[in-house]
Formats: sequence, structure tokens, C-alpha cells
Amino acid sequence: MTLKSSQQSQPLSLRRNFSWTFVGNIVYAGCQWGMLAVLAKLGTPEMVGRFTLGFAITAPIILFSNLNLRAVQATDAKQQYRFEDYLALRLITTLLAAVFIVGLTFTRYSGETALVILLIGLAKGIESISDIFYGLLQQHERMDRIAKSMILKGLLSLIALGNGVFITKNVAWGVLSLACVWAFVLIIYDIPISSQLIGINNLQAYLTLLNKSLKMRALLQIVDRKTLQELFWLTLPLGFVMMLISLQTNIPRYFIEQYLGERQLGIFAALAYLQVVGTTVVMALGQSATPRLAKYYVSGRSVFQKLLLKLISVGVILGTVGVLLALVTGREILTILYRPEYAQYSNLFVWIMVAAGIGYIGSYLNYGITATRAFKRFTIPYLLLTLLTAGTSWLLIPNFGLIGAVWTLSITSTVGCLTSIFILIKTQ
Repeated sequence: MTLKSSQQSQPLSLRRNFSWTFVGNIVYAGCQWGMLAVLAKLGTPEMVGRFTLGFAITAPIILFSNLNLRAVQATDAKQQYRFEDYLALRLITTLLAAVFIVGLTFTRYSGETALVILLIGLAKGIESISDIFYGLLQQHERMDRIAKSMILKGLLSLIALGNGVFITKNVAWGVLSLACVWAFVLIIYDIPISSQLIGINNLQAYLTLLNKSLKMRALLQIVDRKTLQELFWLTLPLGFVMMLISLQTNIPRYFIEQYLGERQLGIFAALAYLQVVGTTVVMALGQSATPRLAKYYVSGRSVFQKLLLKLISVGVILGTVGVLLALVTGREILTILYRPEYAQYSNLFVWIMVAAGIGYIGSYLNYGITATRAFKRFTIPYLLLTLLTAGTSWLLIPNFGLIGAVWTLSITSTVGCLTSIFILIKTQ
């Protein structure tokens, strides 16, 4: 390895990693919100609802298939598994997820809604492969490269979706453009820039890695199947938990679509996405701090606890600011960012920010649990939380409408925080 490549693979400081991650997540999240805003401006709430439903259907499946391998990579301080092991397992599970999404879609939906769901599933599958390269970068504490990829992907995605919808007046063409952009960034940027960390520094080696990354048979020839099975069973509880967490967010959306229709789902999604500013800060700091938390947990529990408490305090501040903004300027924000018809839901916006604030705290607690690698402790508590979400959605949404959906999120987020605190106490 040359001196230049050695310097490029050196970990960054926590402050620099946070700065890069924050910028990358801000731009990417802003572009994701921009896509939603474009649909709201150029189309109808029904189009926004259809777009949202596609992500709501595919997200739990994809997250389960991901097995949260990126977090396991980032906290693999002992280098227990090779990058090839993580990549091979991700390709296998992503293929299985794609088959499941196709089957589920055709048994429940039809027409443009089915097409949108399938195309979003394709895009999410491509994103899953990028995510495993992000895990390699995060393990080496090079969040700057992840941030650059997210910025590139976010800007191109916004342009592609906006142009697709503007030209065709059809959300399906916009989503197809989105999938093409994600594939382009994976091949042109993610794979080459990540491969430098494992000593690949020439075009021939890049092409070899690309071939292995996109062809499962070539990759399986260099991995041990027993190791894959071991990694699968290690991460299966975490994948199941990530699916449950996603379901906690999306179950209310299923009930909204079922009882209130795609239009109300579109309005709810547009309002709910405005919590993205706080979520972006939470993700940036949490992802940057996870490798450090894992090292602190191994070397010194008191330092681990201090860092985790600092993260939680950030969540409290973000939640408080969000609620105050919604109370004071909620109607104006909704009118400017969307259309006047959304402003009549300003009271709902306040409740959404309350639920978001509780969720920020819960997210940091989950980052702390992930750093301990106590993955099996997640399963039963989050299964119960998912059942609680389904039960409260069934009781509240048909009777109280959208406000019932927000109350459901608030209840489950609060119980989730208490559950995470209990798990952390047990791991100490």
C-alpha cells in the first residue's frame, strides 16, 4: 500500500466524522424531502400516498433482509469476519427479499400502485448493496466517503425523480429514474472508493471486485459457507428487530391506507417527513459515534455511559426545538413547503413533532445497544412493541383518523425508550 493510500485509509476524528456525516445526511435527507415536495407540488396527495405506500411495503422486508449487517461491520472491532463474508450474505438476502416483494405485491395490489411498489423494491435492493460498502467505510471510520456518496446520490435522485414526474406526470417513471441513479452511484463511486480500504488500487482489481459484487457465484467461490451461516445466525435477531422497528413506523400507514385512503396517507407522510431535520442530526451523530461506543464498551463502561448520555441529551434538545417550531410557525411552514391544503393539519404537525422527539431519544438508546453487540436482547421486546403498535393502530386510527396514528407513534416510542433503557441496564 502506498503512503498516499495509507493516509487515505486512516480513521478520522469523531468530530470530523460527525461533521461529514451531518452534512451528508442533511443534503441527502433534504433531497429525500425534496422528492416528496416535488410530488406534492407537481402531483396530488394520492401520488404522494402511492409513493409512501411503496416504501412502507418494501422497507420492513428490505430491513429484515439487510440483517443490519452495516452496524455489525462497524462494531466488529476484533475483525471477526471479512468484508467478503458481509457482502456475500447481503447479496443472498437481498435476492430473497426481491422475490418476496414481487410475490407480496401481486397478491395485494395491481396497476400503477403495484408497479411503483416493485420499482421502489428494486431501488431499495440496489441501496442495500451500497449499504454494505458503507459498512466497510464506517468500520474504518471514514464517514467522509459515505457522506460524499450520499450527497451525490441525493442530488441526482432529486433531479431524476423530479424530471421523471414532470415529463411523464407519472410517479412510476420517476421511481425508475431513481433506481437507475442509485445503480449508477454504486458502480461509479461506492465500489471503487470503498475497495481502496482493502488494498485494491487499480482498474483491474476494481473490475474484479465489481464482478464479485454483482455476481453471487463469483463471490461464493471465495467465502466459507460455514462462516456465512455463523454470520447469518449472529445477525438474524438484529435483522428481525430492524424489521419490527420499521413495522412500528409503517403499521399506522397501512391502517391509514386501508381506512382513510391514499390521499390521507399522502398528507400524513408529507407532515411526518418534516421531522427529518432532527432525524438527520440523530443519524449523523449516532453513526459516527457507534464505532467509538463499541470500543468504549469493550475498554471502559463508564466512558461508554458518559458518551451515551451526551447523545441522549442531544435528542432531548432536538425534540424540544421541533415541538416549539411546530407550535409557533407550523401553519406557515406547511403552507410554504407544500400547499395551503396541508396547513389545515398544523395541530397534527405538533403531535408529530412530539412523537419525533421521543423517537430521537429512543434512536440514541438503540445505537448504544447496538454498540454492545447484545443483539439477541432486542428480539422479544421489539416483537411486543410491534404488537402494541398494531393494537393501538387498530383501536385509534379508524376512530380518530390521522391524530390516532400520531398518538400510536407517541405511545410506542415512549414504551420503546423504556424498553431500551431496560436492555442497556441488563448489558452493564
